[in-house]
Amino acid sequence: MSFTLRKSTAVDTLHLNVQEYVHEATGALHVHLAADDVQNAFLVAFRTVPEDSTGVAHILEHTSLCGSRRYPVRDPFFMMIRRSLNTFMNAFTASDWTAYPFATCNRKDFDNLLQVYLDAAFFPNLDQMDFLQEGHRLEFADMENPQSPLEFKGVVFNEMKGAMSSASSQLWQAISEHLFPTQTYHYNSGGDPAHIPDLTHEQLKAFHATHYHPGNAIFMTYGNIPAKEHQAVFEAQVLQHFTRSDLHIRVGEEQRFTAPKRVTCSYATEPGQPLARKTHIVVSWLLGKNTDAENVLTAHLLNGVLLDHGGSPLRKALEQSELGDAPSPMCGLCDSTLEMIFSCGFEGSEATHAEAAETLILDTLRQVAEHGVPFEDVAAQLHQLELSQREITGDGHPYGLSLMLHGLTPALHDAPIADVFDIDGILRKLGEKIRDPDFIRQQAQALLDNPHRVTLVMTPDAELAAKQEAAERQRLETIRANMSEDDVATVIAQARALKQRQETVDDPELLPKVTREDIPATVDYPQLQAQETVAGMRYSRYACPTNGLIYAELIADVPAMDEQAQTMLPLFVRMMDELGSGGRDYQQTQALQAAVTGGLSAFVSIRSDPEQADRYHSHFILSAKALQRHQQACLTLMRETLDALRLDESERMRELIAQARLRSERSVVSQGHVLAMRAAAARLNPLAAAEHQQSGLAGIQWLKALDQRIREDAGMVDMQHTLSRIYEALRHSTWQALFIGEQAALAELQQQASELWRGLPQTAPAEPLTLAAPASDEVVQQAWVTSTQVNFCARAWKAVGIEDEDAAALQVLAPFLRNNFLHRSIREQGGAYGGGAVFDPSTRTFRMFSYRDPRLQETLDDFQRAIDWMLQGGHEERLLEEAILGVIGRMDAPGSPAGEAASTFHRSLAGHTPERRQRRRQRVLEVTLNDLQRVSERWLTAQAHTAVVTDRATAETLPDMKIIAL
Repeated sequence: MSFTLRKSTAVDTLHLNVQEYVHEATGALHVHLAADDVQNAFLVAFRTVPEDSTGVAHILEHTSLCGSRRYPVRDPFFMMIRRSLNTFMNAFTASDWTAYPFATCNRKDFDNLLQVYLDAAFFPNLDQMDFLQEGHRLEFADMENPQSPLEFKGVVFNEMKGAMSSASSQLWQAISEHLFPTQTYHYNSGGDPAHIPDLTHEQLKAFHATHYHPGNAIFMTYGNIPAKEHQAVFEAQVLQHFTRSDLHIRVGEEQRFTAPKRVTCSYATEPGQPLARKTHIVVSWLLGKNTDAENVLTAHLLNGVLLDHGGSPLRKALEQSELGDAPSPMCGLCDSTLEMIFSCGFEGSEATHAEAAETLILDTLRQVAEHGVPFEDVAAQLHQLELSQREITGDGHPYGLSLMLHGLTPALHDAPIADVFDIDGILRKLGEKIRDPDFIRQQAQALLDNPHRVTLVMTPDAELAAKQEAAERQRLETIRANMSEDDVATVIAQARALKQRQETVDDPELLPKVTREDIPATVDYPQLQAQETVAGMRYSRYACPTNGLIYAELIADVPAMDEQAQTMLPLFVRMMDELGSGGRDYQQTQALQAAVTGGLSAFVSIRSDPEQADRYHSHFILSAKALQRHQQACLTLMRETLDALRLDESERMRELIAQARLRSERSVVSQGHVLAMRAAAARLNPLAAAEHQQSGLAGIQWLKALDQRIREDAGMVDMQHTLSRIYEALRHSTWQALFIGEQAALAELQQQASELWRGLPQTAPAEPLTLAAPASDEVVQQAWVTSTQVNFCARAWKAVGIEDEDAAALQVLAPFLRNNFLHRSIREQGGAYGGGAVFDPSTRTFRMFSYRDPRLQETLDDFQRAIDWMLQGGHEERLLEEAILGVIGRMDAPGSPAGEAASTFHRSLAGHTPERRQRRRQRVLEVTLNDLQRVSERWLTAQAHTAVVTDRATAETLPDMKIIAL
């Protein structure tokens, strides 16, 4: 075997063995995380170090997935998504690396995906047509008409227009640009839309030739497949075709400042909107390298001490100051760059406050450097580091992928890899160091003494978007003016050729696949270990591996509430863990949370009944997690939160609502498609109406109005009165408990809880929470306007609940339409970053959407064309099988052990038992093409509701749309 084992480290706390191999002939590195887990994961990453903002690494990531030597089809990545049972497939471009990861629980599927991924990364075709589609191209607005305006098009071009519409993205890019004047982080690795058109196809191919060599690659694997089996595939498919390269691609250290700097820049806002208190002020430092695990953990420790919660000195200063509305979203430590970054500051400020803001931050650090912080606060942050190390995650994306990405950073920078996993020794060492009162003081003083600091002031500019559009238009007009007749003919011919290529149907059998025969007949759901009633309260327990953590939940039926209280309920539960309790103020309570829990949170779960269309199961959940040694303190804190929550902390509430408003406003340009879908569905179903009002675009408007109203004392008193009514209604409900942990810990956990939680009310609500019908059944035709360079389109139709005979077919119809029509028309041809369809049985709706879309009316037309295409019939059985694979893959994708147990419990609580879920899964497997046509005819030919998120100028081109300002 051509791989040599360089190091093997057992990490007992993670039940992991970290094995590091080097390929002698090419210098390729293979890091295998051996674990007893059937969900195996893979990634190959390359150090990619752009020297400009053309987005070369990002566009290469896209183009590499458009066909390769062994798989000469134009879209193998998206085709494999349809021919796979994967639990994760994607590709990422970061500031100094590009990675291609996947995960699956099926061994045949793993082998298939590995073949395709390796060939795509190392032997891509990099066809010019794919570069034009994914990167950028010139095209006439009317493809065949040279008299129509010339435009820039391309998936990445539009993706980055959307990404850079976000003030947070612009803020981060500006911080990086000024902290790193000479290194790769100075540039926008995703691509600046103003510079993306400068990239040539030849430059793209040259970048691949230099950066995608095995000697510049890191192979990472996780799971129960032995390393040698992976290596045999790497050797046969890739490595035997390469020799060692002399190229040594690494990020260098930045030239250090001799004095701090202050920089001013601007960002675009929607014209006509007030500009007061829209400035961002952020102070950022360049710290030491991320190649020493102890230094990284020390930086995280200081970060937690300063910023973790409302009682932390720096966060407290930022939250309580009148200089801004909230702490900046940039607050915190970034350890992904070679030299780490620490930032803090304000959003919702004024440029005139820059000096005062900087002074406040520095003075707060001086206080810490001179007086330190209580030992208990430092110990609490060390506890948080330990807990984050121990917790088995996997509910957002596969646990193995999280571990691989964690290990990728040191691997990229030639640092010890196992050190980031095996941190128990470092934690013990830090535990000794923090006993010295000078330790944190010295860390704070080092920050103060560090001259490599930038204070960035980013102000709003209502004219900037128009200036950027004018500059792009002028550039295009200059290009058009200098075009010869041959140039014009070339642009038109190129557009025709690309359209023809996009409409070409490749032979899918060139790619490997799994089939229905590879789908397991059944799924194993977590089993309830015990359920019993003690002193009138029901306790449910699930035993599963949690690596020394316990998970506890207190659950109550949500009683009926008036409209005002129902609207404010989500806000109440979001604030619970941020307020004081048990006689403490919020700072003391949050400090206690950090010391004894891994997080305390509250939420409301509303699930539709599986059989009754107008019935909903509504539950309030107070949850917490903790290490076993802290479980009693954690349970006590939960009880105190229920019994003695502080609803009199007016200033704290103002801070929290201002922060929530700013977060919701930021979400528009990142989650615009989700918000548009909620708006489109809002008049079709009571739950859909509630989602739009509470966590949709209407909710953002409501939150902005509330933020204004509570600035006055009368508004605050009114809100507190409503919150008190909610609090009392929830407290005097019917309570039950859920515990998740390792078998040996559960009995003692329940015994302690039954003593600490004795006496909780067990009063069944006179009637449960009911959701009001939508205020109007008028057809939605709405354009929500904000500052964005791209659009988000959505359309919704009334559909059915999960137990209806049409539900399984609608589940399969969504990926069927996405795979075979919407992806091609919206993404490939239309240039949007994404588009698709979703069946939501909870709200009994079917929805279509686009994401970061340069088009608007054309995309809405594509939604209708997709239905027409479906109804025409004549579709292949293969396409049906691919759609079914996608649905089953999502249904079967595992989460964390604790997450799976909690999900199973709460689904069952609402009547969605494992037995019902198994039957639904079987019905998906039985869906036919005739079923798809039948449900399309029945549900998608009815009246549709439409909502879009766009800018005002574009909205005004849609005469039938009601324009609503955010």
